[in-house]
Amino acid sequence: MLAFVSSSYEQLSRQTLYEILALRAAVFVVEQNCPYQDVDGKDIGAIHLMGYEKSQLVAYARILPKGIAYKDYISIGRVVTAAAVRGKGYGYALVKKAVEIAKATYPKNAIKISAQAHLEVFYKAHGFMPTGEAYLEDDIPHIGMVLKEA
Repeated sequence: MLAFVSSSYEQLSRQTLYEILALRAAVFVVEQNCPYQDVDGKDIGAIHLMGYEKSQLVAYARILPKGIAYKDYISIGRVVTAAAVRGKGYGYALVKKAVEIAKATYPKNAIKISAQAHLEVFYKAHGFMPTGEAYLEDDIPHIGMVLKEA
């Protein structure tokens, strides 16, 4: 069972921040063999969504206000689940919860993501639709996607 906790940057303990950065590095840098600058200054203005199985951080996403990642959109990014828990549906639960929080916190604002291209179908299942062509970000194919409103 996945339990969610969300908080601002200021509310994060040093231990929680460490766990977040370790999870992101384990997947985005080590597993995907992609050296990139993860600590990008955007965490400070983000809402951090953590998913815990028992007391272990296994899922994470950050929600950015309009004007940080995109001028006219709020954004959900750094969406990650630990390799050990994949296949349990935690990624779907994480994105669903991140969208709920984004809509509640920033009502009447559209949501845009930069999705790894191989996850396009996953994000479409949440209502995101591609915008434009695929592009390389940190040498990984990505595609911009915007949440269509129901």
